Amino acid sequence: MTREPLAAGFSAKPVLTGEKTVLRPFTAADADTMAEIIDDPEVRRFTGDPSNELTVDSLRSWYGSRSAQDDRLDLAVTDRATGRLVGEVVLYDWDPEHRSCTFRTLVGPEGRGRGLGTEAVRLIVGHGFERLGLHRIALDLFSHNHRARRVYEKVGFVEEGVARQSVLRDGQWYDSTLMSVLAPEWAEHQGRPRPRLRNLTPTVR
Repeated sequence: MTREPLAAGFSAKPVLTGEKTVLRPFTAADADTMAEIIDDPEVRRFTGDPSNELTVDSLRSWYGSRSAQDDRLDLAVTDRATGRLVGEVVLYDWDPEHRSCTFRTLVGPEGRGRGLGTEAVRLIVGHGFERLGLHRIALDLFSHNHRARRVYEKVGFVEEGVARQSVLRDGQWYDSTLMSVLAPEWAEHQGRPRPRLRNLTPTVR
């Protein structure tokens, strides 16, 4: 596979096609659907700032400008069978010197429970390593977001640590977990690592 120069890689907005999903560049016309997705209770619980009230007009401006950004890659996640927009995947906080960036995603109700999110993560992370030459992709998630963690582990992200009570939401403190995947790891498993076996050694009391 031909590797794009990293300096230009985030300027290019590809279309990435899998068996279940198509990742494509955003347009301003996606704002209405994304407004519905962002307003979903589970999305609001685990992503973003609940005090930040977004309007359709502000979202139209935001998503309409994503293709002009050269320091991040925002792609719409669509259901390949229907063409329906179900969420987004993003590579951002790009550090060209150390060939690293941060990843985040959100998937609305129509995209859950069918493997669309897992495939979407695998597609964009693979693009980051195989086409853009990244060495490290990291993410941060609420430690109680078990659904997202299962997806990330399935694709090959590994826990690096926990920031205890680092986020205050609605008067309650939450832990956050840092995870990452490295290029050599991706080259070995291609986003399909073997399940980790639990330690079955008896505990000595």
